[in-house]
Amino acid sequence: MATGDQLKALIRSHFSDDPERFYTSALQVAAHEAGRGHGALAHDIREMVDKARSVRGAAVLRFPPEMLGLVIAEEPSLPISALVVQPGQMRRIERIISEHDQQNKLKQHGLSHRRKILLVGPPGTGKTMTAKVLAHEVHLPLYTIQVDRLTTRFMGETAAKLRQLFDLILQQPGVYLFDEFDAIGGERSFENDVGEMRRVLNAFLQFIEQDTSDSLIIAATNSPELLDRALFRRFDDVLYYVHPDEHERRRLMENVLGAFRPSRLAWQRLLRESDGLSHGEIDWACRDAIKRAVLEDRERVTSADVASTLRDRSTAYASRFA
Repeated sequence: MATGDQLKALIRSHFSDDPERFYTSALQVAAHEAGRGHGALAHDIREMVDKARSVRGAAVLRFPPEMLGLVIAEEPSLPISALVVQPGQMRRIERIISEHDQQNKLKQHGLSHRRKILLVGPPGTGKTMTAKVLAHEVHLPLYTIQVDRLTTRFMGETAAKLRQLFDLILQQPGVYLFDEFDAIGGERSFENDVGEMRRVLNAFLQFIEQDTSDSLIIAATNSPELLDRALFRRFDDVLYYVHPDEHERRRLMENVLGAFRPSRLAWQRLLRESDGLSHGEIDWACRDAIKRAVLEDRERVTSADVASTLRDRSTAYASRFA
């Protein structure tokens, strides 16, 4: 049976005409029942919520008109099985999901679940995909905040816009991804830093420390060396991403090629061609190979197709960073 607090939250969200908060409260009830061993009941509640969300469509956050275009709203459908990362990384991601699903059990012991996550690593290594997987697995919409556009467009009033964002994070549960986070997270001691950006960073540090919402807050950066050291202490977990090893590259190619993959591929050749590429580069190469097969009316790709598109990506990658 759901706790009294959960039932009151469910009723309040219903009468406040806030569907997303209602869905979140219902999912908290489902997580509570699952923790008590009532798996069938938890499954039925989740199915009802998923059906209601699909009928209603993607949730649209009520952003002020002047902020439209700075936030991308979506309801990702990527399951955790689609994510190809190192085993240790996967365990930490699964822990975030598990703590979210059982947050009420933790609260009963005065503990809080992981909600503020920093993702660090080179471009294309799975940071954004991780945010999408987390949103799907915890049954919340994903809101991507394009920090670089926020700071350039609203220089002089960025701190005020951040306050509006954190007010919305409190009001409407979701997974909030601050992409290109180093745009505001730069080291405060940098000589070329401007006073406004220091004030923005100080404001962000204050807002994230005071945040008590039910949302997941995720910040992603390609340049950890630019981040202020004080930021790291404000996050519950920091996940570091690297380029995939041979095993991960093969799994990724198998996943993306799917039904277009023939029974045999020249794996030694493909692993050699994909060495040094990111998850994103390999994904794009495999999709390019599939396009080639489709346009040539073939049902399967060949090793030559994939090797060729991987080589194209390697050349482009090398040229970009030459």
